[in-house]
This record gives sequence, structure tokens and C-alpha cells, in this order.
Amino acid sequence: MIKNYLTLIEAEIKKRKFGSEPKSLYGPIRYIMGLGGKRLRPLLTMFAYSLYKNDVEKIVSYAMAVEAFHNFTLLHDDIMDRAPLRRGKATVHEKWNVNTAILSGDVMLVSVYDLFISLEEKKLKAVLELFNICAAEVCEGQQWDMEFEKKAKVTEALYINMIRLKTAVLLGFSLELGALLADAPEAERKALKEFGVNIGIGFQLKDDLLDVYADKKKFGKQVGGDIISNKKTFLLIKAFEKAKRKDQQELAKWISAKRFNKKQKVKAITCIYNSLNIPLLTENKILAYFVKGFDLLDKVKPTKQKDQLIAFTRDLIMRQT
Repeated sequence: MIKNYLTLIEAEIKKRKFGSEPKSLYGPIRYIMGLGGKRLRPLLTMFAYSLYKNDVEKIVSYAMAVEAFHNFTLLHDDIMDRAPLRRGKATVHEKWNVNTAILSGDVMLVSVYDLFISLEEKKLKAVLELFNICAAEVCEGQQWDMEFEKKAKVTEALYINMIRLKTAVLLGFSLELGALLADAPEAERKALKEFGVNIGIGFQLKDDLLDVYADKKKFGKQVGGDIISNKKTFLLIKAFEKAKRKDQQELAKWISAKRFNKKQKVKAITCIYNSLNIPLLTENKILAYFVKGFDLLDKVKPTKQKDQLIAFTRDLIMRQT
């Protein structure tokens, strides 16, 4: 099923040109959309739809709208984070320039509405209301993320709320979108949304863990990028909580340093994480959110498609990239 869904998604992306002239505006869109990735969000939309209807090919363009929005956020986030790599390739602002990346991202956002506009009037209104709330929350999450970089201390609760907004609500919307398009009962739509939010938090926590511990050849992004950027991730927050005076001073020294060797900083902070058993603590937190998400799926009737959704989600827990 996943292979078939991915084939449909990739075919739709290739078919969609997004625009033609100037090439410097639309080229970056085709570039980032063509870099691949997990296609997690459109897959979740299609999975949710398949729980209720069999003609999933009818909603591929709407699933792709979610992927276009996701890539719009990545394009702009990479500028803010000064990220050199995305999926193992140069980011758009590195390959072209910052101004082009901003404008291309703006056009990508417009294309999302263009993809949704063919919906029947009643569903269009419902989808756009949900999407606009989600899109605003994603922006709120990104702003909190940037502000946290300048804060000396961030609590676990504040961090979890930030990743809920920045990452998890879009996974929730992806699932709710599929359920809404399939005319699912409202209670099940909401359960699928909250399932998505919880696995989204777990997914981001896993991403935080992989940012430090992933195989550089497989990860596709700069390993240790969060450490270099002073991102207040779950790992760093828990390290400050658990560390004794010496390690706290070491952490504070690296975070306040204006000039530093990137490799030395990543190595030093990773060593502190290891000594405090932060990886295991993070894995346990990831598992807790996935379990909470699975519990919410009890509200959706058992089907073969539901089993496949669960299997797909479990693979996310075990992923190494």
C-alpha cells in the first residue's frame, strides 16, 4: 500500500509544474519538491482517507497540497537556521540565494490554496478553516523555536508546546484532512487528528535525537546542527536538569560562546549527553507519545487499513534517518 501511495504522490509532483517563468522563481520549487523525503504528511492523508473509502487516487492532489506546504516551511526554515543541507543536497538559499528562496516559498504557499480550490464548496470552507489554523500554528512554533535560541533556559513544557505547534499540528491536520475528505464521523476525525499530534511530537523528539546520533551518511542533514545553533531541544533541556555543577558550567560555556570550533562543540556536548544517559531518556519520552497516539486510535474501527497505518507509524519509531 505504501509503495502504491508513494507512486501516486511522486507522479502528481512530477505532473505539477507550479509555474514556468521566471525559471529562477519556479526552478527552486521543483528542486525542493523533487528532493524526495519521507512524504510522511501526504501518506498520512491518504492513510486516513483509506480508512473509509477505497478510491484514494481521487484525493492525491489534496494530499500533495500538504506536502507543498511542508516544503514551503522547510524552505523558509532553512534560511532562518542557515542550514547548508536538506535531504543531503544544498538548500535552496545556498543553491540560489536568500531572496529567491523567500519568493519561491511564498509562491509555494499560494500553490497550496490553488490545489485546494477544486474542492466542493462545503468541504473547501471546512478544509481552509482547518488549514489556516494549522498554518498559523506552524508559524507560531517556528517563532518560538527561534526565540528559544536566545533564552538561557527553556522548560520541557514550553519545548513540547513549541514542537507541537511547529511539527505535530501539521501531522494532525494531514490525518484530519484525509478523514474529512472521506466523510468520516467527526469523533473519529478528531481522534485521528490527536493521534497525529501525538505521533508528531514523538517524531520531532526522534528527529532531535537523530540530529545528534544519526549516521552522517544516512541522515541527509548536518549532524549536530541543533547543538551548533543552540537549539533548546529536549536533549539539552534534560541535560541541564540532570547535570551537576561541572557539566552545567560546561554546557553554559559552549552555549554562550560566540566563537567556537563546530566539531569540538558537538563532541563536547554529546559527551555530556552520553554521561547523563540522555539518549535513553529521550527514547522513553518518544515511546510515551507514540503509545498515547496509539491509544487514541481505539476510537477508529478495526480494519486492514488501520493495521497498515499502525505498522507505518511503528516504523517511524524505529527510523534511523
